[in-house]
Parts: sequence; C-alpha cells; structure tokens
Amino acid sequence: MVCLGNICRSPIAEGVMRAIALKNNLNWQIASAGIKDYHIGEPPHNYSQKICQKNGVDISQQRARRFVAQDLEIYDKIYAMSADVLTEIQHIAGASFNGQKVSLFLNELYPGSNRSVPDPWYGPEEGYTEVFEMIRKTCEAISVKYRSAPAGFYAPI
Repeated sequence: MVCLGNICRSPIAEGVMRAIALKNNLNWQIASAGIKDYHIGEPPHNYSQKICQKNGVDISQQRARRFVAQDLEIYDKIYAMSADVLTEIQHIAGASFNGQKVSLFLNELYPGSNRSVPDPWYGPEEGYTEVFEMIRKTCEAISVKYRSAPAGFYAPI
C-alpha cells in the first residue's frame, strides 16, 4: 500500500488489510510506504489513527517509510493509492518496474476505473471517515480475490 507520505491513506490500508488477513487466517506480509520522505519515522496522522481505532484497528505502532525499488522484489503485489503515486513508483523503480505487480488500489473494487483514493490530509476530519470506508471495502475485495493464492504469495504492500 503506497501513498504520498505514508501517514494517511497507506497506513489505514495497511492496518485494515492486516486486520482482514488476521480475521481470515491469511498468512500475508503486509506493509505500507510513501513515495516522499516527508514523514519518515513518524506515526500515522492523528485522524488516521482515530478513524482506525474507532473501527477496531490499531495503527499506532506503524512508522512512515519511503518506497524503494527493492520493494518490487520483496512484495508480490503493490497498490498505489492514486495515479500520481503510481507514476512516481514507476520512476523510483526504473528498469525494475513490473506492471503486473503494481496497480491502482481502487481498481480492485472498480476494475478499470483508474480512480484514486482522495488524500484526506487536505481536508477536515470527516474526510478520513470516507477514505476509511473506501479502503475497507477495497481491502475486503482484495481478501476475497487472493484468499486462495498459492503458498508463498505475500500480499500487498
């Protein structure tokens, strides 16, 4: 799960996906990252933590990190939260970019729509509720799609 600074959208997605994987006994390695180094080492945004906690998901121990090209070697699936993030992932990865591994997150819920998860950083607290619901629904769709994935498949960053 990759967004801009790894403090709003992607930590929510990491936390929600972890909770769903745990609930469904899925042995997945799940992580998140940001394409920029604005917040490396910082916990998720207070509103991200608050909306997750309200929904029974604790993301308080997560810390922001930067997406690196090596992530393409480590993870089987990488989700970009928005089109600009996807473009930057391609730039960071360079020749190691694999379009089969990287896709827009919301395309799992709305195939081919190329929608972006809005960045709640720019708005009021209520925006985090809307983003949480988008992320929750999409993570549920991902878990259904990959539940029967072969052993050794680790999803998603």
